[in-house]
Amino acid sequence: MLVTAQILSGAGLAAGITVGALLAERMLGSTSLAGLPAALFTLGSALAALVVGRISQARGRRPGLSLGYGAGALGALGVVVAAALDSPVLLFVTLFVYGAGTATNLQARYAGADLAHPDRRGRAISIVLLATTAGGVAGPNLATATDAVATGVGLPSLTGPFVLAALAYGAAAVVLAALLRPDPLLTARARPTAPTPPGPAGGDATEAARTGETSPGGPGPTTGRSRSSVWSPPVLAGATTMIVTQLVMVAIMTMTPVHIISHGHGVAAAGLVIGVHVAAMYLLSPLSGWIVDRWGSPAAAVLAGIVLLASGLLAALAPTDSLVALTVALALLGLGWSLGLLSGTTALARALDPDTRARTQGNVDVAVAFAGAGGGLGSGLMVASAGYPTLALTGGLLAVITLLTAAATSRPRSRPATSPLQPPGRVGGPGE
Repeated sequence: MLVTAQILSGAGLAAGITVGALLAERMLGSTSLAGLPAALFTLGSALAALVVGRISQARGRRPGLSLGYGAGALGALGVVVAAALDSPVLLFVTLFVYGAGTATNLQARYAGADLAHPDRRGRAISIVLLATTAGGVAGPNLATATDAVATGVGLPSLTGPFVLAALAYGAAAVVLAALLRPDPLLTARARPTAPTPPGPAGGDATEAARTGETSPGGPGPTTGRSRSSVWSPPVLAGATTMIVTQLVMVAIMTMTPVHIISHGHGVAAAGLVIGVHVAAMYLLSPLSGWIVDRWGSPAAAVLAGIVLLASGLLAALAPTDSLVALTVALALLGLGWSLGLLSGTTALARALDPDTRARTQGNVDVAVAFAGAGGGLGSGLMVASAGYPTLALTGGLLAVITLLTAAATSRPRSRPATSPLQPPGRVGGPGE
């Protein structure tokens, strides 16, 4: 049922990406504020991430995710009403509420990790992200068709994708509320701690042992962990990876449709490029999950930085009349985002036990959402003042520098004590 909900929510997620900036540009008459919709719905997703995380911690994933998708559906309907009334103020408010769907779509990935075996968490999370592909690819490519339907019934142009978003998010909320049983997080809390084999290089195995996911004979999970224990180096590194990845991805993605339209291409062309981008974000997630499980979160974070740099370089150097080059650049942007998200999400799932997991994950996603909001708002200002190539190149450089630093600092500062009979560097109990 989680997979079904993700397929539906993918279509809702794509609406704001494809036409949000174009709608704001038309209503406000300014390119410099075209990044405001992305900023608003990512700010809304920050609040939603906090609320969904708290509800999930207290009552389970099912009520938290259902409420988030329901709020996203109401926000999408509000955007349609705002456009019909030509009210920028109402547009801003409802875009903020619409962001709840974005936050919930991302929070669902944590549910995929709740019951996964520790050495397959990356692939388990990737299955949830993969399910978003169908809706995420279909949504942007239905922009022209849904817009034609909307204008045919008297609604303003560019509102069709938001009508689709309202229907998709609403259906996802109903599916989860009715059918997501048993609850993944509540089930994970109730079951005994699973054995964890030695993990890949890069600190994941050490951190898994340190937080209670150890081999037989090792310490079990604890409750009431201190703030310093929760915010361990692997958790901080994973959070940093997701924050920077989101900031760079949102900034470049938000202004790409505006860049395409401003050079003589139509909405359909922008929808095609964004569709390929969303496909790379989610369709390639199994590859990203396999890389995380095989080589560890730090190595995947480094690769994410390199891929994002390649995306920024290609977007910056692409001829203005070449949709092919921009399509490849946006595909690389999606792959880099996927690698960063899977790396950071898996690092958090390894380092947090179920008693603190949902609340801490929600807190991290708040920071991720604020980063996306800053990227969306700043992208419009940077393009207006310095141009799209400068935005793309700056994003790529920021990603590779920050993610290399995060990977280098991801090892815990202290290692668990070893017995005199246990070789240095080994973790786990005598049953290992």
